[in-house]
This record gives sequence, structure tokens and C-alpha cells, in this order.
Amino acid sequence: MTVSATSVDATTFPRLLQKHAATRGNRPAIREKDLGIWQTWSWSEVHDEVAALAGGLAALGFKRGDSLAVIGDNRPRLYWSMMAAQCLGGVPVPLYQDAVAQEMVYVLQDADVRFAVVEDQEQIDKLLEVMPQCANLAHLIYDDPRGLRNYAQPQLKSYEQLIALGREFNTRHPAYFQEQIAAGKADDVAVMLYTSGTTGKPKGVSHTHTALIHTANVLVAFDGITENDNLLCYLPMAWVGDFLYSYGQAYVTGLCLNCPESTDTVMQCLCEIGPTYYFAPPRVYENILTQVMIRIEDATAIKRHMFHYFMDVARRVGIKILDGKRDVSLIDRALYSVGELLVYGPLKNVLGLSRIRVAYTGGEAIGPDLFNFYRSMGINLKQLYGMTETCVTVCMQKSGDVKLGTVGAPMPGVEVRLSEDGEVLVRSKGMMKEYHAQAEATRSVINAEGFFLTGDAGFFDTDGHLIIIDRAKDVGRLGDGSLFAPKYIENKLKFFPYIKEAVAFGAGREQVTAMINIDIAALGDWAERRNLGYSGYADLAAKPEVYALIRECIEKVNVDLAGDPKLATSQITRFVILHKELDADDGELTRTRKVRRNIIAEKYAVIVEALFSTVDHCEIEAAMKFEDGRTGTVHADLKIVDAKTIAPRFTEPANRKAA
Repeated sequence: MTVSATSVDATTFPRLLQKHAATRGNRPAIREKDLGIWQTWSWSEVHDEVAALAGGLAALGFKRGDSLAVIGDNRPRLYWSMMAAQCLGGVPVPLYQDAVAQEMVYVLQDADVRFAVVEDQEQIDKLLEVMPQCANLAHLIYDDPRGLRNYAQPQLKSYEQLIALGREFNTRHPAYFQEQIAAGKADDVAVMLYTSGTTGKPKGVSHTHTALIHTANVLVAFDGITENDNLLCYLPMAWVGDFLYSYGQAYVTGLCLNCPESTDTVMQCLCEIGPTYYFAPPRVYENILTQVMIRIEDATAIKRHMFHYFMDVARRVGIKILDGKRDVSLIDRALYSVGELLVYGPLKNVLGLSRIRVAYTGGEAIGPDLFNFYRSMGINLKQLYGMTETCVTVCMQKSGDVKLGTVGAPMPGVEVRLSEDGEVLVRSKGMMKEYHAQAEATRSVINAEGFFLTGDAGFFDTDGHLIIIDRAKDVGRLGDGSLFAPKYIENKLKFFPYIKEAVAFGAGREQVTAMINIDIAALGDWAERRNLGYSGYADLAAKPEVYALIRECIEKVNVDLAGDPKLATSQITRFVILHKELDADDGELTRTRKVRRNIIAEKYAVIVEALFSTVDHCEIEAAMKFEDGRTGTVHADLKIVDAKTIAPRFTEPANRKAA
């Protein structure tokens, strides 16, 4: 199907697809690694594939306003399915691929989903399981046919069958596809993305084409993203970050997306593609660094010495060189150049980061050591701040003006205010249209002036950079009336590579305590190098040596807190290392790994009370869900340990101002 560039505007995603097919039809639009080989589709090929998909959906009865569930890893066919739904005036609703079947029920019901395009047998099995609860779910299309040969349910169709149906439909109705795109409006809902649901049921965030395209254009201009850039798509398609940074920016600029073969080969594909810009939450950067340090510890003595020597050079001058500062001596510049040749360059190449012009992180606070590690090697890593309801973009650090501990200044066209109680309020063209079918919930978060109430507490520093403290609802008071910000404390704990998750308690209490999840990969390597044997997670977590290590980390956090005028009394006095990892399948974390604080407090109430008592251990029985769906009960006798606190020490007053 040929496309003319004449009269093609850029007000909706389908029209952007038409524009790229007409103006850069032969350029690569998307790649996928399959069976070890990279397959490439041009913009014109993508346009034709989407047209056939849209025809197939229309033949099955998909109409304007219908919702299309999309479930699976990052696959070209799933991205095209979202576009096909948009071309017909429908709304794609991506779901988290690792969600269990019952978690999907609420979204499928709330979005009134009749059609679903999924990756494979695993997702088909989930949907077949919940179909009796989702009366409207009538059509299931699958990409990968493996394991589905003997499935005879009438609702099932393969991707190939849908394409064939669509080509036949388009032959009989040659003008239909173009007519549907022309009927689309910029203020139509382009996608529905569900919140993580940390405190209740997820809410469907409805974003228009206008909001998403505007926000993508702001991001593109901010860091000079062009059609020559490359991006690896590996983050969940249900997350707003993937939709905006992958889907949104690709259709705004015409750049090429790259889909890895599987989640297990992301690092290998990263090396092969060499993307020019990169987006990841802090945990991904943490995992990369953990693997680097494990490999360094296993290297020869000469290589270890060379690595540590040149990393010391990088820590001293690397960030100044990255930011273009001139106060670096010729000797240090020469040493850094040698380090680039021997250490930084080869390391970035191994990690697939050698071509990175700009990298982003967001979603959670990132540790200073982790942040400085990447920046000192010359990787332009920057923090951003936003949420699903604001199309992510609220604040971002500018290149050359990166301040540790902040999320940068407001982006162009974004207004940020602080309420009287310190809550961050946002107004921009990129805000959501509404929460789907929840008018009251929508009114509760958008005030009379059109500002979105983020629920986050923060303040601006003297340079206008925003600093986020915690969720406003979680900021409380200790028994003596002093400030208690649990997430702020938890983030400081998670800056240590040995601590994977932490949950702090203290609101209304006389002291602060914490539950700790260890990082089995980092601590496993630490234990191996010390000839410390263990049989599994629970055994390692209970080791006295591990408790001593975690106590050392906690006491370092206490030293840091002692210098904060507002949080000096929030030092951790007692802690416990949990016998199991907090898990989304057990309802303890969201699918984006945010702590469900209330659920944890209720589920582990016995441990919480023991932490605030004088006992030195606590017995617990807790239900848990295994990977095969079975449930069971685990018993543990957990040790509770005291941590040393530090007398408050203030060197200067806190430098804080309102917007």
C-alpha cells in the first residue's frame, strides 16, 4: 500500500506512521533478534503490516472506541498491534507480561477489553483461565504458535491468520484504512496505561495523541534525538516509560527500535546494537554494576589493580571532563585518556554503552556511588522525574548541569508548584485526559487551576532543581513530632549493592526500624570470596556475617542522616533481614517493584511489633506463592539486631525554598 506525503499531518500516531512511510520508507523502523539473527523492517513495510493488522481486526468487528489488550515482551508485532488499534480509532491497553492471570482480570474488566494480541502460549493460558470472569473477551490473537497446535478454542487466531484476514478485508474495502485514520482526532485517547496500584486497584490513565506527541517532541528537542538514533526496547510495554521513550519518540523522529530475542539476552543485544540513547530504572544500572564488580573481583591481580587505579582517576576528574569543566590539569586529562583506552572504553564496549550520547534513569532515587560511577566513565547519565499521569516528563537534568540528589529543573512548558504542605503540583500539555471511567478520582487529583496533585513531597534548591523526599502520604511524624520520610530512608539503604529492598517503619513511634531484603547475587559473590557456604536465600540471610555487613550499611546511613537537620532523629535503631524476597506475585510489590507498604505492614505485623519491642528474635509463618502457581507456608525464626545511632551534627542549615 503506497502512501503520499501530501496533506499528511502529525497530530496522531497513525498519521505519523503515514508520514514516515512516505518520507523515509526505506529506512529501518524496527529490528528484532530471532533465532540469533537480526530481522529488519522498513517504515513502508511497517505501514503495510499495520494496514493488514487493522484490516484483520476490523474484519473481526473491532470498532472505534474499542480496547485492545497487548501482552508480552517487546515484540514488533505487539507494537504494530497497538498502532493498528489506533488506526481504527481504538485504544491499546498494554498489560504487564509477568502478571499472574488473576491480576489481569481487573484491567480486562475495567477497560472492557474484547480483543487481545499476545506473545505466546503463556499469555494465552492466562487469558483462557480468566475468560469466564471477562465476559466481553472474545478474540485472542497470538504471535508465537509454539505449544498451541492442539488448542481448539474458537476465540483463538494466529497472527498469520489475522494478517490474511486483514489483506482480504482491505482488498474488499480499499479505502477503509485511510478513512479510519482520517477520522481520528488529536484529542482521541491514544493509549490507556494502568498505574501500579501501590495503595489500591490500578487506575487506567487515558492519554491523548496530543499529550503524548507533545511530550515526545519536548524530549526530542531537549536532548537532540534524531532519526539516526537507536534504542533497545526491553522495558515492560505496559510502563509509560517504554511507551513514551520507545514508541512515542520513534514515531516523532523516525528512529529505529530494536527488540531483543528474550529478557535473558538483553545485555548481549545491547552490545550488538550499541544504542545511542538508553533509559533504565536504577535497579538495571545497579544490576549492571554488580555484574561488573563480580567480574573484576574474579580477574587477575594486575587487572584488578589497573581497574581500581583508573577508576580512582575517573572519580576524581571524569565528571568534570564530561561536563566540560576547565579546572582539570593536563596530567589528569592524560591519565583519564589512558584510562579511556585501557579501562573505560573496553568496559563501556562490553556493556554495550560505548555509543551512548545520553542515558536516563528515573522511577526511584539512584545512589550517589552508582550515579557517579557511570558519569565518571563519560556516560551522560541524567535523572528525570515524572509519573504515568504526566507522560513521565516533569523535571530532567540538563547536560552539563547535573546535580546529585536532584531530579533537575522543570522541563520546557511544564509548570511545577509546591503546595503549602510541600506536595509537588504539575501542569502541562502532557497531562492525562482522565482516569478511565473514574470521574471522581480524576477530579480528586486535578485541582481547579488544572494542576495535577502528584502525591510526592519535595522542595526546590537555590538553583531551581527539584528534590523529591517521599510520597506525601507516607511522610509522617515520629512520636516526638519530628519528620519521618520512609522512602527517603529506604532509598539510602538500597544505594548499597547488598540491599535489594528495604521497608522502614516509624510513623507515630519513638524510633525507626527496618525490614531488609538482601541482594542474593551481590551477597552470594561476597560470601563465595570469603568461603562462606550457604544453601539458599534464607540460609545466607540468616548468617551472622551477613547481619554484620548489613548493620555496617545501616550505620553508614545513620551517619548520613545525623547530618540532616530534618531527619536526624529518623536513624534506624533495629532491623531484621527477611527470610524471603518481597515479591509481586505475593502482593508485596507492584509490577514496577514499588513497595506496597500497607500490605507488608499487615502481612508481617508480627515482625513489625517485634522490631519495636526488646526481643532479639521473631518466629513467623507466612503464605507464599511458587512459580508454578502453588501456594505454601514458610516458617522462619528471624533474628532482630540493634544498630548504632549517631548524635545529630549539623554543619549548615538546610537550603530549601519554594517554587
